[in-house]
Amino acid sequence: MSARPLALTNARLVDPASGYDGPGALLVRDGLIAEVSQGAAAAPSADIEVIDCQGAMLAPGLIDLRVKTGEPGSETKETLQSAARAAAAGGVTSFVVQPDTDPVVDDPSVADFILRRARDIGQARIYPAGAVTKRLGGEQMAEIGLMREAGCVYFTDVDRPIVDSRVLMRALQYASGFGAWIAHRPADPWLTKGAAATGGEFAARLGLPASPSAAEWIGLERDLALAEITGGRLLVDQVSTGGALQALERAKKRGVAVAATASINHLSFNELDIGDYRTFAKLDPPLRAEADRQALIDGLASGLVDIVVSAHAPAPAEDKRRPFEEAAPGAVGLEILLSALLTLHHQDGLPLLDLLRAVTLAPARLIGLEAGRLTKGAPADLVVCDIGAPLQIDADKLVSRSKNSPFDGRRLQGVVRRTLVGGQTVYSAD
Repeated sequence: MSARPLALTNARLVDPASGYDGPGALLVRDGLIAEVSQGAAAAPSADIEVIDCQGAMLAPGLIDLRVKTGEPGSETKETLQSAARAAAAGGVTSFVVQPDTDPVVDDPSVADFILRRARDIGQARIYPAGAVTKRLGGEQMAEIGLMREAGCVYFTDVDRPIVDSRVLMRALQYASGFGAWIAHRPADPWLTKGAAATGGEFAARLGLPASPSAAEWIGLERDLALAEITGGRLLVDQVSTGGALQALERAKKRGVAVAATASINHLSFNELDIGDYRTFAKLDPPLRAEADRQALIDGLASGLVDIVVSAHAPAPAEDKRRPFEEAAPGAVGLEILLSALLTLHHQDGLPLLDLLRAVTLAPARLIGLEAGRLTKGAPADLVVCDIGAPLQIDADKLVSRSKNSPFDGRRLQGVVRRTLVGGQTVYSAD
């Protein structure tokens, strides 16, 4: 027996696919959006369950393309279940798990394990990314074709740049035959080796080993050249410097098949937020200068940066409470992504439609999902958010199993009231 139809009324619909931002309502039936009413909507019939959004924003659920968990292999950091709960609390209805697990997602069986676990969990739609090279070693290409058939949505060696240009070139060529994207972190591995911060006066004052920001765009120029000569699809993983954005812009103008992500951390913080060796702010890539952060915001506003990710990277306390150089990099972000993104609307004036496009429609199109839009027939993966409600982040109260967040103590605006996946409520603030 199917569930009762559900109407979400009295909402501010924000839909990047149609460009609509205004009053409206949605009707959900059998897990799909059955009707979209822009403006005033007729009162629903008595057989329909009603959720009054009370003027809150109703938007497509967020799609996060870069999430690390500890499952399989390091479940003390994060399980798929705890990551799904954190996602639901943050309005994220779909996310892509990175392949640096134990075992590595470098063959179809591990991808199948993640997909089966995701079906059992049900709180979010979880997709695996496959490794480009076996065991993330950067030398021998993994079974990209078989993993694509098994359900991997793109391929990446995560935080490890592929040093051998021939290996990356072959991967781009091979993956293009399947219409698959290769995500790659742009970095010169010799300039970044051992670095804990961005090179400059601040890192020098703290006495931290650092790498120049130029290491990113030096690596990116190589990657873009390989994408251009192969015709492959390159996803630039977490662009973070103004110099890299300039290289990206030139490549896009030449018609290179390239897209770029930026993390919400690099859009929100700069190198000074390391403060007095604050390990929660140790990231990979490291936080950059304020000029780079502003360049990222401008790139997001112009569309040069296509997608925003949480870069969710859980680390237990024992891995963070160490001297800065020894602490594990990374931060949790699934729960905070939407609220932090809304800061760019409230404080920097970026249009809501443009911001949401970078976490809904754009990632959906890149990996081929029907979600990410308020369209009749689309999955009813939705978020209801009071975008003006104040919120102070308390890392200890995060749903994620790990609590490592540079947003700890920061005041934001935007509280998720409800998250729905397939028309079913998976999170309610009530």
